[in-house]
Amino acid sequence: MAKPALGRGLGALLGGNPPLTSPPPAPSFQPVADPVAPPPDLSERVLRVPLNRVRPSALQPRKEFSDEALRELADSIREQGVVQPLIVRERNGFFELIAGERRWRAAQLIQLPEIPVIVREADDRSVLELALIENLQRENLNAIEEAQGYAQLAEQFQLTQEEIALKVGKSRAVVANATRLLKLPAAVQRWMREGRISVGHAKVILGLTDEKNQVQAAERVIKEGMNVRQTEGLVAKLQTRNSRVAAAKPETVATPGSDPHIAAVESKLREVFATKVQLKYAQGKGSVEIAFYSDAELERILQILGVRQD
Repeated sequence: MAKPALGRGLGALLGGNPPLTSPPPAPSFQPVADPVAPPPDLSERVLRVPLNRVRPSALQPRKEFSDEALRELADSIREQGVVQPLIVRERNGFFELIAGERRWRAAQLIQLPEIPVIVREADDRSVLELALIENLQRENLNAIEEAQGYAQLAEQFQLTQEEIALKVGKSRAVVANATRLLKLPAAVQRWMREGRISVGHAKVILGLTDEKNQVQAAERVIKEGMNVRQTEGLVAKLQTRNSRVAAAKPETVATPGSDPHIAAVESKLREVFATKVQLKYAQGKGSVEIAFYSDAELERILQILGVRQD
């Protein structure tokens, strides 16, 4: 089954050469076409420029490029050439990449003298949006790169999670959950980029509030090859150990982490609300505590719950 296009579609955002088809004939009731033809759109032309005049963009969200995949692409370019032009913008006498860094890197490997490009006018925000969409469509980003791209849109261009989700064709929950990964310690983020722990592992580890415990949990996951369910059990044990330091609670109330089933429910609730959630349960009774850290976050949680403010 074909995978649906993401958001508005990369072609709609980046543009491209029009298909080489003849225009449909004018209707019989329209006697004369406009004698003044519109000027050609020069931005649609494919230009060939020296490879050394093309520069990567600091706004590129993708940081990791597989050496093996680049060599394979370079071999293909050596045989077939660069089939799809790079999208660039003019910047300080050079052409700065908007889309196509992987092709540019592969062309460098075989020392290609020229490369085809299409020049666009785009501000920094548009460049980041287009680069994110291109990489997300092709599933080129690891989870941390994706999260950093969303965070940059939010911090540098003051976009809300809802606005970001609309632009990249994702749900708000996906954007929120991805951004939460940046709360993990640098070491855990590095292990995610390296593929040593998965996003599923990371979401469970986020249930621990202490960075030292988060690193400790991630190290055990890697060392013991734990799956996500086993990680939930480990996090539950660590939560139980930490809860002993807190004020004493009635023994009849299940503390977070004392029951792996409760820990699993908490984990699912955290994914829904994209924040810390604590579930207290005993004999069919209890409470759910949802944490928020700003008025905007409270409003977001109320929207998820379907609570309208008068």
